[in-house]
Amino acid sequence: MRNSTAYLFLAPSLVGLCIFVLFPFGDMVRRSFFNTIGSRFTGLENYTSVVTNTAFQQAVTNTARFISVCIPLLLLISLVLALLVRFIRPHGKVFKTSFLIPMAVPVASIVLLWQALFHKMGIINNILACMGGTPIDFMETDAAFWVLIITYLWKNSGYTMILLLAGLDGIPSQMYEAAGVDGAGTLQKYRFITLPELFPTLLLTAVLSLLNSFKVFREAYLVAGSYPHKSIYLLQHLFNNWFLDLDLGRLSAAAVLVAAALLGLMIVLWRMWKGEDAL
Repeated sequence: MRNSTAYLFLAPSLVGLCIFVLFPFGDMVRRSFFNTIGSRFTGLENYTSVVTNTAFQQAVTNTARFISVCIPLLLLISLVLALLVRFIRPHGKVFKTSFLIPMAVPVASIVLLWQALFHKMGIINNILACMGGTPIDFMETDAAFWVLIITYLWKNSGYTMILLLAGLDGIPSQMYEAAGVDGAGTLQKYRFITLPELFPTLLLTAVLSLLNSFKVFREAYLVAGSYPHKSIYLLQHLFNNWFLDLDLGRLSAAAVLVAAALLGLMIVLWRMWKGEDAL
């Protein structure tokens, strides 16, 4: 009886999940094996076309590079901020609020800020050109990649800091007191208590940060357009361009490949989490 009641309450969510997520995803998998209009079975032709496509290879490389750089940096910066908040407890609320403000800033405002900055750089470039110097356009150089990294870190570090603070608050203070009685120093407490106890929270935060990293496309698209500098041409740019071209077969195949890669990464993180719980 108890299980039937639980299933009854879960039914609306399950129905919505099937209608808006599982069924569309299944149809996308089916479309990946057909031509654009879905009238002819093409087998692995779409997948072969996607894997050998230079734009897809460039987008995958840039997206992997972006994730491998921004996620570790985000976790490190947010952990340092969380530890600082705990260290300056009397002023911790003001400190936390100041780093949460970027979460409330609309994407359009961020884009206007970057455009204003680049406009100033344009004025400087004009002055340099008049003086015989070489103009510099950051968004047309490899510096565009780091502009994107800075934007992501600035916008997400406060939210990640709050998650890590919750994990730090969940560590029993008795463990630190017992370690202090045994003669452990600050660094030893951090190494043998804080990091092991915080590991599950770090994994959860890494997963959420990974999902949020795909949202940075909005800033890149609004600042640099559909075809930005090659260093920030991400998977989302590729998907957007293929969708505008109605290349649904390759688009579906690419989406399936990306979903499989993300699923594999999630499984690895889940196994790490389970392994940590077993310890």
